[in-house]
Amino acid sequence: MTLTQLRYAITISDAKSMNEAAKLLFVSQPSLSAAVRELEEEVGIEIFKRTNRGVLLTAEGEEFIGYARQVVEQYQLIETKYIQKEKVRKKFGVSMQHYTFAVNAFVEMVKQFGMDEYEFAVRETKTYEIIEDVKNFKSEIGILYLNEFNSRVLKKLFEEYGLEFHELLTCSIYVYMWKGHPLAEKEMVSMEELEEYPCLSFEQGNYNSFYFAEEVLSTYRYKQLIKANDRATLLNLMVGLNGYTLCSGIICEELNGSDYCAVKLNSDEVMTIGYLCRKGVTISPLGQKYLEEIAKYKDKALK
Repeated sequence: MTLTQLRYAITISDAKSMNEAAKLLFVSQPSLSAAVRELEEEVGIEIFKRTNRGVLLTAEGEEFIGYARQVVEQYQLIETKYIQKEKVRKKFGVSMQHYTFAVNAFVEMVKQFGMDEYEFAVRETKTYEIIEDVKNFKSEIGILYLNEFNSRVLKKLFEEYGLEFHELLTCSIYVYMWKGHPLAEKEMVSMEELEEYPCLSFEQGNYNSFYFAEEVLSTYRYKQLIKANDRATLLNLMVGLNGYTLCSGIICEELNGSDYCAVKLNSDEVMTIGYLCRKGVTISPLGQKYLEEIAKYKDKALK
């Protein structure tokens, strides 16, 4: 197995076409096909499925490409620093469910490290995509929650993908709403009291199973339910329709402003928020600093 073969496989994966990849690599298609066949024979898996519409990654091939990208990127960093003598920017990426405090921890980390020597990426995204991002080395860390309902399914997926989940904080369930909501002044609210208001939930795309829901009590039969795909829309719906969502209760006024509040839900349900990482892979100094920042919210978790 050579770096050239790995680069070939990555280019084919990105182009989704053997012809297009051959053009990009300035090699003939027969030579490219032969190189890929040799690679597949050596590693003992089928990386690509050939179809009339082009080439598709197999499940094993997708995992292989994730490792291949890491190898090629690391080689490029070494080459740039020691051969081309260029100053290399260190990279750090994190994928997360829509937690304001996780974004705020990212902000504090960036402030401490600065932007001159580092390249950062933060992705608020769907639950399954968080898992995929960490699995495929797109993000070093993923932030999501587990509870009694989803933990068995998600932990099985983590194990299958070679991932580990580490607890950061455990908290009760709160109802997040704007301060003008009719129930905002109450110390505690029940699901029955919330029935006349729309529940707001983050859309999960093709993986819309209850187990991948970003909000707890995902199997509850809500009378009114609205799906949204970003945090700004969710906040607007809270004000415009007196909508609400279920959350950890940790509020960051620095980012969302002071117009919103969290009211305790009358439920014994709890959620454990933690971070996902590759099994056996050491967390980088950037990742360690980010986890230090996010751990500061442990004392702010409402019980």
